[in-house]
Amino acid sequence: MTRYPRDMRGYGATPPDPKWPGGAKIAVQFVLNYEEGGENSILHGDAASEAFLSDIAGAAPWPGQRHWNMESIYDYGARAGFWRLHRLFTGADVPVTIYGVASALARSPEQVAAMKSAGWEIASHGLKWVEHKDMPEEEERAAIDAAIRLHTEVVGERPLGWYTGRCSANTVRLVAQEGGFAYVSDTYDDDLPYWLEVGDRDQLIIPYTLEANDMRFATAPGYITGEQFFTYLRDAFDVLYAEGQAGAPKMMSIGLHCRLIGRPGKLAGLKRFLDYISEYEDVWTPRRIDVARHWAKTHPHRRWDRPSRMDRARFVEAFGGIFEHSPWIAERAFALELGPAHDSAVGLHNALCRAFRSASDEERLGVLRAHPDLAGKLAAARRLTAESSSEQASVGLDALTDAERANFTRLNTGYVEKHGFPFIIAVRDHDKPGILAAFERRLANDSENEFGEACKQVERIAEIRLKDMLP
Repeated sequence: MTRYPRDMRGYGATPPDPKWPGGAKIAVQFVLNYEEGGENSILHGDAASEAFLSDIAGAAPWPGQRHWNMESIYDYGARAGFWRLHRLFTGADVPVTIYGVASALARSPEQVAAMKSAGWEIASHGLKWVEHKDMPEEEERAAIDAAIRLHTEVVGERPLGWYTGRCSANTVRLVAQEGGFAYVSDTYDDDLPYWLEVGDRDQLIIPYTLEANDMRFATAPGYITGEQFFTYLRDAFDVLYAEGQAGAPKMMSIGLHCRLIGRPGKLAGLKRFLDYISEYEDVWTPRRIDVARHWAKTHPHRRWDRPSRMDRARFVEAFGGIFEHSPWIAERAFALELGPAHDSAVGLHNALCRAFRSASDEERLGVLRAHPDLAGKLAAARRLTAESSSEQASVGLDALTDAERANFTRLNTGYVEKHGFPFIIAVRDHDKPGILAAFERRLANDSENEFGEACKQVERIAEIRLKDMLP
């Protein structure tokens, strides 16, 4: 594997300002998962009963049997929990996004009518609430298409958002390839939306959460009381709100389930949180589709030529001159395990430096000797590379007095005679007096130490050049 698919960089140290509507410091988005009637059951043609996310301790699938207790817990979510949550959110005038399992929605027409009447978004949560990890690709593609068809029949319009939850490694790609979704949420990797390029499609990703999520009432370690849930949500909100006040607003997703948070003792914690955030100004509580539309308008995607996606010829053409007259460094860096983390000046610099540092002393010496003298004959004859010409000109080395040129000639001659390679310094880190002072100081170094210093300067020059080219 020479290309690593996971993106370990993301937005890096400086995430974008989302510019939430009204200057909000935080977007708090509530998701209500509607899975009741879509879970594993032999009634639904499955091989066994459900065993996931219930109040039954140590639940396990019952092959070939109905699990009456499990079914009744899921039924509670539809019969009582949903309506309790409906009253809470409509009473607070806070809209939610429903992650609706299509087969569950088909079995709950009154709940669907209530969702639509409240103006809630109904996104797709798949055809059935079952694992996708072992599905063959074509089977999963067919399940996605079937979910869209059934959802459209039941709700009256196709879903614009998607979250499988129990997904496979293919899910995000397959949903993006379907082409009709404003966003996909089968990731947990950021506090802000981002764009993912899937073939020719630019797919918006709105990450979800498994920790600010009432599923922790059904897992160990997890929440025991509504107060614990409130405390966690409050603390997360406080940190993110403070980041927003400091100029870096984020998004807080909160995941809910009718059969879990819909129980009275658990719901009390959610109600406390709604009351808590209502006391703050500059809090936006959108549906996910509102986030998607805002992001697409405010932060439209821009494709660019990413280093990790270039072919070898293009890569060497673009970066072969970063280390002076040494394209072999780019050739070796291309063969490394590059990925999205290397599509930045810092990341690509690291890859190129790895190729340089792993080279033999003789090869690195060749790189040093490929550098021109400072303010030397090549500069006077205008035979420097464009990069070197610009760098030397940036500190006035292209406009020396006769006395300054004579001084540089003396220093260059003495340095090369002693160390066997030209004096190298990242001139853009210094002014002319600073360069001369470093020249005098380093001329006195022993050659072994000066070789190491010159290599560091070569790497610094490469870093500066890359920062002129890449984000």
